[in-house]
Amino acid sequence: MISTTGRGGAGVSNEAVRELTAEVCPAESYRGKRVLLIVPDGTRTAPIGLLFKSLHSQLASVTRAFDVLIALGTHQPMTEDAICGRLEISGAERSGVFGSVRFFNHSWNDSSALRKLGVIFADEIRDLSGGLFEMDVPVEVNRLLFDYDQIVIVGPVFPHEVVGCSGGNKYLFPGVSGPAVLNFFHWLGAVVTNPMIIGNKWTPVRKVVDRAASMIDVPKLCFCLVVGQANRLEGLFAGLPEEAWDAASDLSREIHIIKKENPFHTILARAPEMYEELWTGGKCMYKLEPVLADGGELIIFAPHIKEVCVTHRNVLYEVGYHCRDYFLKQWEAFKGHPWGVLAHSTHVYGQGRFENGTETPRARVTLATAIPAEICRRINLGYRDPSSIRIEDYENREDEGVLYVPKAGEMLYRLENPPAWAATC
Repeated sequence: MISTTGRGGAGVSNEAVRELTAEVCPAESYRGKRVLLIVPDGTRTAPIGLLFKSLHSQLASVTRAFDVLIALGTHQPMTEDAICGRLEISGAERSGVFGSVRFFNHSWNDSSALRKLGVIFADEIRDLSGGLFEMDVPVEVNRLLFDYDQIVIVGPVFPHEVVGCSGGNKYLFPGVSGPAVLNFFHWLGAVVTNPMIIGNKWTPVRKVVDRAASMIDVPKLCFCLVVGQANRLEGLFAGLPEEAWDAASDLSREIHIIKKENPFHTILARAPEMYEELWTGGKCMYKLEPVLADGGELIIFAPHIKEVCVTHRNVLYEVGYHCRDYFLKQWEAFKGHPWGVLAHSTHVYGQGRFENGTETPRARVTLATAIPAEICRRINLGYRDPSSIRIEDYENREDEGVLYVPKAGEMLYRLENPPAWAATC
């Protein structure tokens, strides 16, 4: 594993990135090979273009193919223009120097686009999940991977609600995986709960993700990026996905976790434009739930968000947003729905109780978005007219128990002394 980190607050320079890619990927080692670069979509902050251009400059002249696959998970496909934006290249560059690069979107629900790798059997799932589940889990992945001699994963590492810390093999599972394993480990994370998972390293979900990735026999190389303020690259770690992620997640936990002494009764979480629907905008709740006081309110402020989720709209309209036990205590009624959708539902809703047919949230989640009030009621979330929100009413009031987060969804907030429900898994 080879790495470089920023010094004196300056971040990792472009030149340092180019030097590292040249060291990790000597051109002669790639001569005549077909290389597939796997990168995240636009919902992750990172200088992906810098790595793409560095690797292309280093390798494209000697490889038989140098192509890009977008690790969408279940997100919406990206247009050609959007992919160019993600890779930070112009239209002229796309048709010129990068003209031979093919772009692919992952298609998670197209069986013809997937290859079955095998099954993680029940006894191993029992061990990996710490005894929470005992079931066979089929593992499928995008079949494009097997048209190449080398997979190169490029993506950032942040605290993550399902796996603990994102990055590494997570860009394979769920990034380019099929639905069975994706749905399983998302629900596994939900059963453990977001506050017990997020920001922790060796979670049960990470163990499942790494086990699934071990079933891919194409050589894998991973560049893990740790990104700070203003898209500044603070660390770059390259090597096998497990090793690069291990080192990068340590740095991520140093710079992406903000500690607070006391919880807040009101939180205004402003979702950035890169979250185009509640499916991703829900990260505002994931990253702030640990500092939301009992009985408090978290407002997701995103006037640009018009959709709950394009892909899973109908399921979410049917089941709504609820706490984990709402589903677990009525499992026969809900087990036939996609488990990944149920997991998202619980993550956004947060902790709560379901007893004698009554659901009681620990705290409230309110949407101040372009999603209409009647839809918010239908899906069991609160509503505020976004035009009624005045940012200045929430700024600089932490001493009063009011927190404003201007770019919510990536930095994790934790209490110095967390309650039992928000400790570690």
